[in-house]
Amino acid sequence: MMERKGRFRHQSLQDRKSIQKLLDAVKRGISKGELQFGDDTGDITLEPNGLMNLRVTATNEDGQSRLDLRITWTNDTQDKKDSGKLKVKGG
Repeated sequence: MMERKGRFRHQSLQDRKSIQKLLDAVKRGISKGELQFGDDTGDITLEPNGLMNLRVTATNEDGQSRLDLRITWTNDTQDKKDSGKLKVKGG
């Protein structure tokens, strides 16, 4: 869903395998320095570069689980708040 120029938003139901493919594509895009997102309503290209800020939020409450990954960056790489080394364990 394209909300306004310079912003792309999409929501859909996906299975684990589809989400894994999407995350793999994001990984490749970050590595190459170009991320492209699109659907029937619009598209956007981002160019990740330099230091990036990563925020991970995971919750499991009232029978619902949620994982939010947020990656932000700017051309200005001034010191940013850091929560220390992230630890992630898979199944």
